Amino acid sequence: MQTTQDTVITQKTRELCEAILNEPDMRSARQRIETFVADDKSRAQYEDLMAKGQALQQKQQRSQPLSPDEISAFEKDRDALLSNPVARGFLDAQEQLHNVHTSISQYVGKTLELGRIPTAADLDSSCGDGCGCGHNHDH
Repeated sequence: MQTTQDTVITQKTRELCEAILNEPDMRSARQRIETFVADDKSRAQYEDLMAKGQALQQKQQRSQPLSPDEISAFEKDRDALLSNPVARGFLDAQEQLHNVHTSISQYVGKTLELGRIPTAADLDSSCGDGCGCGHNHDH
């Protein structure tokens, strides 16, 4: 059985989701992703680069050296992908959605941890001392 609190939290979560969906930047990001998904050439270019990158990573994990030609070919393909406006739009949109997701998760997580709404200082230091993120952890 749902408690009143669960119902309120669920309703507020739905309101947050609606606000996210109605945010112009988020609509733009979704559109760039949909444009990419509909573009077979860009998708194939992206998938090919990801497969090549994974193959190179697996080779490194097996302690096999990468040849300069392999590295150069991968970099050339990566540069070509980044020069493709549809693929670039997709990558930027993915990063934007990831950043929103991370921000919301951090805010909610910090709220649950602190038992209050976090301040900007709480959020800036949420990763902890010595994490290497570049935040100023002096308190």
